[in-house]
Amino acid sequence: MEGIFVQLAIILFTAFVVSYIIRALNQPIIIGYIIAGIIISPFLFKTGASTEIINIFSEFGISFLLFIVGLHLNPKVIREIGISSLIVGLVQIATTFGATYAVARYLLGFSNIAALYIGIGLALSSTIIIMKLLSDKKQLDSLYGKISIGVLIIQDLVAVGVLMFVASVANDTKHTGSLGLMGILSGVLVIAALFFVGFFILPKMMKNIAKSQEMLFLFSICWCFVLAALFTYIGFSMEIGSLVAGVILSVSPYATEISSKIRPLRDFFLIIFFIILGLKVQLNSILGILFNAIILSGIALILKPVILMTTMKYFGFTKRTNFLTGTTLGQISEFSLILVGLGITFGQIGPEVMNTMVLTMIITILLSSYMIIYSSQFYNLLSPVLNIFQKKDIKREIKLDKKYDAILFGYNRIGFSILKSLKRLKRKYLVIDFNPETITNLKKYGVPALYGDVYDLEFLEELPIEDIKLAISTIPEVEINQLLIDVVREVNKDCVLILRAHTIEDALKLYKAGANYVLTPHFLGGEYVAKMIKHSKSSDEDYADERTSHIKMLKEILSQGHDHPEVERN
Repeated sequence: MEGIFVQLAIILFTAFVVSYIIRALNQPIIIGYIIAGIIISPFLFKTGASTEIINIFSEFGISFLLFIVGLHLNPKVIREIGISSLIVGLVQIATTFGATYAVARYLLGFSNIAALYIGIGLALSSTIIIMKLLSDKKQLDSLYGKISIGVLIIQDLVAVGVLMFVASVANDTKHTGSLGLMGILSGVLVIAALFFVGFFILPKMMKNIAKSQEMLFLFSICWCFVLAALFTYIGFSMEIGSLVAGVILSVSPYATEISSKIRPLRDFFLIIFFIILGLKVQLNSILGILFNAIILSGIALILKPVILMTTMKYFGFTKRTNFLTGTTLGQISEFSLILVGLGITFGQIGPEVMNTMVLTMIITILLSSYMIIYSSQFYNLLSPVLNIFQKKDIKREIKLDKKYDAILFGYNRIGFSILKSLKRLKRKYLVIDFNPETITNLKKYGVPALYGDVYDLEFLEELPIEDIKLAISTIPEVEINQLLIDVVREVNKDCVLILRAHTIEDALKLYKAGANYVLTPHFLGGEYVAKMIKHSKSSDEDYADERTSHIKMLKEILSQGHDHPEVERN
């Protein structure tokens, strides 16, 4: 037993040191965990160390990861992602899978089963990496961020189906089709029964359980493990059971609270999981799999973004949105490694597939992280050649016969309230947005709207901004707002510019560049409440009018298709 603790101490210390260095280089810490495992493996195995206990820890990590993913796969999420994300996601998965399968099978010489695993593995993108980097860049609420999240949700749902299929055929690869179908059908019946419990029995139980935070935490872990054990017993895998456990609890009002309580456990066990992946990649085997990993990395980093950009082109998105979405999803997923791990466990593929996928993951996450962090710079460099990923008629001739008092750049939750004020003031206004679906919806309500990308200098120069009195931007990107200031100030020095910023630093930059006022939504809410408290008494009557007005506004916003869904899914 003491030996296990010594091994864990060495592993965790090495992981900390390597991860600290990786983090200093602005790389995802997951890469540090995997590299630490690769570094440790020769020394660990030379001492005859057993990885049995550590492997159990990594299994816990997978279960908790899938449980939390399930908590954020609420059935209503399909309605929230939008038709464009649905179709783009499905086309990307199918096309990437087909191309990767062909390359793996006929160019790299993998077996048929191995090529299938590799194909689906490369079709999936990393939820953990993308959510972390988009959050760091404050781009979760941007158009390309929302589309990326929508595609990730589709990928997660497809991964669920694949995991169920793999588990159902694990014991009989000779009758894959029939057994797979029967396995999925039996799984669907079990899941349907569990959802019945989740909708009609659990809510009453959890209402009492949630009165104690300790009981809620214990129940959550218990529910995850019981369903993982149940699915293992009926012939599926514990991974599917953990995922289903999360999905069933996702309809609970306590889903977010449960997720926050489980996350620290998940993070610890996932560290062990990724270290184990590194342990499985022997240094002396890297040269043998390097060529295959480079080819597969090229598919993830180049072909997958091209497929995404080409598909999005036909939905009318701008080349910038297409490029940013494509580069964001250009890596392979932690789900890919879990799937390949199951294939090895069931004896369907050999360890060389895992080694290749782990090395591919390291390469793709390493390079795609830089592509995401410096996406604007890459776009500026490649912009001239990206015209092929934008419809030729995207720059329709702008026919604006009348002058406008105000132009609103970016229609979203903030823009909704601003637009109402412009209507009340009876100002002649124009809305600019680069989401085709938004423009279509606005025109249904008779709102004068124009499709265009504010980051496109030629487009800005075609707008009638010489005589406008007010320009408002709800777009959070500081680079776009600085460009807007430059263009407007060049031809209209008297125009009032109201812009939006995510951070204090960005707000100060925009003020220095010439903005008249900068919206900082994260701080304005607190300031408004402070004013309410200052001018009100402590009774409910003082807040009745504000409450009534707020409820009315929220319902009106919701009726027009706006929502504020939880997007931090992991």
